[in-house]
Amino acid sequence: MSRFSRYTLAHTESVELADEGDEKPSKSARKRAAHAAQALGERLISLRRDELSALALPERLQEAVEAAQQMRSRGALARQRQFIGKLMREINTSEIEQKLALNDRRPPRARK
Repeated sequence: MSRFSRYTLAHTESVELADEGDEKPSKSARKRAAHAAQALGERLISLRRDELSALALPERLQEAVEAAQQMRSRGALARQRQFIGKLMREINTSEIEQKLALNDRRPPRARK
């Protein structure tokens, strides 16, 4: 057994032991979730107003997305995207993702 394989084996065993006792997600998992929420928020910003209203978003999130659509300043838009990501992390995004996936499957003429 090489030194690398012993390290890998020992490392995976310690990770498995650590995973069994931990209840809260790791920092990396939280960051992945935050980036995913922000990416979903960016998709919402790119939607037209009628497509956005068809999603039936929570009022605060819809207002934040509409405000972001009006912004032209790069710095302000970056802060607004982060705020939208924060709002997205507080809600269940599976319904929004399903509706966006359904909207993506429709032909462009049917979306109007």
